[in-house]
Amino acid sequence: MIEPSLQVIDTMTQKIRELDKAIENLCEEKYPVTKRLRQITGVGSISALSFVLTIEDPERFERPRDVAAYLGLVPRRDQSGGLDKQLRISKAGDAYLRRLLVGCAQYILGPFGPDTDLKRHGLMLATRGGGRSKRKAVVAIARKLSVLMFTLWKYERDYQPLRNVDQAQAA
Repeated sequence: MIEPSLQVIDTMTQKIRELDKAIENLCEEKYPVTKRLRQITGVGSISALSFVLTIEDPERFERPRDVAAYLGLVPRRDQSGGLDKQLRISKAGDAYLRRLLVGCAQYILGPFGPDTDLKRHGLMLATRGGGRSKRKAVVAIARKLSVLMFTLWKYERDYQPLRNVDQAQAA
């Protein structure tokens, strides 16, 4: 009775593996810049490819920080009179890429994420307290991740996981 369901699962698993391989080939052949972005642990081929296809041309943005605003990962503001309130993120731009970046940030901050500057910064933000501090830290790391990915792409740099630590030791 269960045998047909197991066959369907096996067939679907095989198809998923074939599609994953096709995405990997697309990244390697048509979009080699994704290899640079996938240096970041937690960023896979789908996230890197989606980022490259959404941004299209890195010269569109004057500053790397503008990418986070384009993707809707910056807080909205309510400026009225003497008040300047920060609200939730604007959620402008591509929702799918935003979800992928948040998923990458959750992996980076999770137990399997390696020790990096991103993880250290996110954990520091999460320890500030409050009921939503962990969720805010995840969005903050997603924002930093988008800026980092853009910087690696535009300026053709290699990823250094502990860049701040290396600079502190050199000083």
